[in-house]
Amino acid sequence: MKKDIKIAISGRSGCGNTTVCKMTAETLNLRFINFTFRTLAQEHGIEFKKLLELAAEDDSWDKKVDTRQVMLAREEGGCVLGSRLAIWMLNEADLRIYLDASPLVRAQRILKREGGSIEDVASFTAERDRRDHGRYMRIYNIDTDNYSFADMIIKTDDITPQQIVNMILEKAREIN
Repeated sequence: MKKDIKIAISGRSGCGNTTVCKMTAETLNLRFINFTFRTLAQEHGIEFKKLLELAAEDDSWDKKVDTRQVMLAREEGGCVLGSRLAIWMLNEADLRIYLDASPLVRAQRILKREGGSIEDVASFTAERDRRDHGRYMRIYNIDTDNYSFADMIIKTDDITPQQIVNMILEKAREIN
């Protein structure tokens, strides 16, 4: 496998993106890039939900996140870039992976990670998906419901993160 492989992994919240990206990067000894709204909120000392509200009104927040993550991924060497838009934004990706999971599974995973009630988490997640989709269409003309061009689409509902990583490693070996 080539040493400077660039792998882009996308999916909605709760699909396993961060876990799978970290594990893939560690396994392949690559840089893990996951610069997100959460990261930007921390940098600016803003609550995550507040930043989402600001981003709904001001496209510069999306552009800051997206520009930074692509810039980091384009630095010399291989990497695993994990973000909502990685497979659309990193044109030079050697491998594009889309992770998918049912709304219920996603809500259950987010609930486990962040707490709350399943109803509130499911409602917030569905609304966030709707807002994100609208923003990405408006800002970049990217339809995040169309990921059919990805090299792999992996349904993550009933498989472990390690099984997903193994599938990605197998595909990465095929392309090199």
